[in-house]
Amino acid sequence: MVTVSHVVTRILEDMPFLEEALVRDIINYAYLAEMIKPQVEQEMRKPIKRSAIVMAIRRFRETLKAGTVEALHVDFHESDITVRSGIFEITVVKDRNTVGEVQKLYDIVDIARGDLLTVTQGLYEITILSNTRYKEQIQKLFAKDQTLKVTEGLASLMVKISMRSAESVGVLYVLVKALSWNNVNIAEIVSTLTEEIFIIKEEDTAVAFNAIKGLVKESASYPSK
Repeated sequence: MVTVSHVVTRILEDMPFLEEALVRDIINYAYLAEMIKPQVEQEMRKPIKRSAIVMAIRRFRETLKAGTVEALHVDFHESDITVRSGIFEITVVKDRNTVGEVQKLYDIVDIARGDLLTVTQGLYEITILSNTRYKEQIQKLFAKDQTLKVTEGLASLMVKISMRSAESVGVLYVLVKALSWNNVNIAEIVSTLTEEIFIIKEEDTAVAFNAIKGLVKESASYPSK
């Protein structure tokens, strides 16, 4: 028999942000109950009292342990954070012509001086990120009818982590969570082995930097293993 407790547990288990908030006791049970009440009633196919949902949330909270959060702890204390403004993004249709033009990007962008160039190819589109100074040259490579969108006013926030941290479970989740909880909209994510690059709006750079810097400080407070 499906109970309110079963339904509430399943809903909360599908929402990892809420699980962590419950563990840290930073969420109002009554507000959370009101938020998930429609979904609970839909699955139970009958009206459910908010008090019953609150009780189910409390029971679920009691089953959680600090390990739920600590298991996702990633050591960032050796990480470097680099922020660069003046980034733009262009997305073009993927076809034989545009794929051929992509090769010319490496003659345009001065990678040796540390300028940004990332190319992401999907099934039908190609997205290119680079410094705004190269915008006109890169746009000339593609016809107007091949260009889907051009976005300026972006910045890159690069988090360079240790090899040990790169192998940790949940490293990207922890970084994305820190930015999301600070209302930083992430336009793109570019990952390599030990680098996570977040493309964000230029006006969000200060908030984003402080959010990730907070993870570095928090990591320093954990006892070394």
